Amino acid sequence: MPLLIDGGIPLHGTVTAAGSKNAALPIMAASILATGPVTLRRVPHLTDVATLERVLRELGLAAHRSVDGTLRLTAIDSTRCRASRRWVSQMRASFCVLGPLLARRRKAIVAVPGGCAIGARPIDLHLRGLAALGADIRVTNGYYVARARRLRGATIDLTGPRGTTVTGTANVMSAAVLARGRTVISSAAREPEIVDLGRFLITLGARIAGLGTSTIEILGVESLGSADHTIIPDRIEAATLLLAGAVTRGSVTVERVVPEHLDAVLGVMDAAGVAIEVGSDWIRASGCHYLRPVTIDALPYPAIPTDVQAQLTVLTTLARGTSTVRDRVFPERFAHVQQLRRFGADVERTADGVVVRGVSKLVGANVRATDLRASAALVLAGVAARGRTTVLGTSHLSRGYDGIDSKLRALGGRVEYRTCLAAGLAPRVASDAANSTADLLAATE
Repeated sequence: MPLLIDGGIPLHGTVTAAGSKNAALPIMAASILATGPVTLRRVPHLTDVATLERVLRELGLAAHRSVDGTLRLTAIDSTRCRASRRWVSQMRASFCVLGPLLARRRKAIVAVPGGCAIGARPIDLHLRGLAALGADIRVTNGYYVARARRLRGATIDLTGPRGTTVTGTANVMSAAVLARGRTVISSAAREPEIVDLGRFLITLGARIAGLGTSTIEILGVESLGSADHTIIPDRIEAATLLLAGAVTRGSVTVERVVPEHLDAVLGVMDAAGVAIEVGSDWIRASGCHYLRPVTIDALPYPAIPTDVQAQLTVLTTLARGTSTVRDRVFPERFAHVQQLRRFGADVERTADGVVVRGVSKLVGANVRATDLRASAALVLAGVAARGRTTVLGTSHLSRGYDGIDSKLRALGGRVEYRTCLAAGLAPRVASDAANSTADLLAATE
């Protein structure tokens, strides 16, 4: 359904961050390793979570989710090893079942993964790491077929062309906890979501050291038990909501966060002139009338996350002066540029990023989301812009944001989902879709 936004209203108030999508998904996949029941708390209500639930049911796990975000997973059939194309093709994180399946059930048949169109995301590092543990991996008819009688510890370097790999670290770490002997992962991802996965595995009975550093050491165990684990707050959602306050010249407080997870993002916002206040588990961002230009480089943690690059770009469109934005993780992740121009933003694509010349105001527009974080950027532009904005392609939003419309309304925003007919969009939907495809191609030239 289209999302209608009547923007230009300063947002004020307090909202609570949901549990982290990027932590919940690999932890759900790692539940395959458990011999007992797993209880996960603060699991966000997202379509990506629902998709992975379907994958896990297909693999013989019973999944029961409560309204309060509690998810209970129990293995009822440990013979199933095939994750079908039907679900895995919808979401890249589904590929995180490969390592746990291989370690626990000695065999894994997993379809080639899908996900957002944000540039090349090769899985070579996943496969190289699992092969180093002793897995035999082949590709057959669009499926990765992996086998191993018993994985064995190894020294594994996950250095890739763009640094390390978060999902690759999750896959290899989840496999190594049941491997015989000691595994050392160098160039491991340091992201809080990987630390949260490690803590979950330790609760199951794994032996892991070095979480949060680039070297993780694992001593394999014979089996893992059960766990009751609470998912960390979603730092990407928190950043998006804080930026909503900044771009509307309002003041937004996000509670139930881990402030240090957002240090790099808060640093950029502060440099741009946004007033930042930080408590033990809350952050407040208050906008100003004259934003300053900034330089943004998205890099692996602890730097600015690629998942906030598009949202920060919106902030720069309203700054006085010229900003530069580069994404070193996904250099092609700029499909939102063409859509931001429809708001009146002055954004120019360059060889390695974008140059943004700030404007005095954004104006409401009809736009179409092309991926998850681009959709969040368009919502931010919509709440900042004067007049009405209609965002199409909102299925992306529900993949990563738990009730963002209701949270923005709680802050005073005029944000509402409507059917195409109710929004008066029926004659334009087809042409908007065609335009968005052309825009996407142009944005990646």
